[in-house]
Amino acid sequence: MEFIDTHAHLYAAEFNDDINEVVQRAKSEQVKRIYLPNIDIDSIELMKKLVDNHPDLFYPMMGLHPCYVTKDYKNQLEVIASTFEQQDFVAVGEIGIDLYWDKTLLTEQQAVFEQQVQWSIDKKLPFVIHARDSFQEIFDVLRNFNPAELKGVFHCFTGTIKDYETIKTLGDFKIGIGGVVTYKKSTLPAVLEEVPLRDVVLETDAPYLTPTPFRGKRNESSYLTYIAEKLASIYQCSLTHIAKTTSANAITLFGN
Repeated sequence: MEFIDTHAHLYAAEFNDDINEVVQRAKSEQVKRIYLPNIDIDSIELMKKLVDNHPDLFYPMMGLHPCYVTKDYKNQLEVIASTFEQQDFVAVGEIGIDLYWDKTLLTEQQAVFEQQVQWSIDKKLPFVIHARDSFQEIFDVLRNFNPAELKGVFHCFTGTIKDYETIKTLGDFKIGIGGVVTYKKSTLPAVLEEVPLRDVVLETDAPYLTPTPFRGKRNESSYLTYIAEKLASIYQCSLTHIAKTTSANAITLFGN
């Protein structure tokens, strides 16, 4: 039984003191691959170092997170674009639109998102979408493209079944399910009852969104099994089936 964490920020400062232990705990829980989304131009070298130290486990992405978009976004994108030319990445990410924290840079976020979606098409890579209070704005951008050319994952999906149905019309998308599904008041279990498991991938978003029973503490990839156990309950199947299916979905999506 093997698991894949499709979204974790293990290069973050929260792991500076014990990253080797975090890696070992993940491996002990049969987490065989961890995909690392980039955040901004300052996180690039941190992510590269982690991948270099553990090439058997980590798979890097490259992109500019919407929460880090500034008025100077064109220069930010130049750095991201040049980094793409220096090594191989499994996806464009983490990209998208976030209107929870700040709505004043919506125009800039839209421009950055659209540019990075185009990169994914040009590079024939999937892309990883951050959508917070922004489903409609993201849908509007994606409708500017041919669905046949779009492939990716809606990270940390917390939408409705209607949102899921819209997503499936826009391209070949999976939805990323993490710790939120384990929360007592989460609406995700009811939504997932209408979502086929073939469209689901597992993620932690570590160090954020820690699953129950560790909610409130730092998240890490070894906790992926708690998310998988919740999915086994929702889909009324074995943990082995969840591991096998979601891992196959991830490999199909990312190609690695």
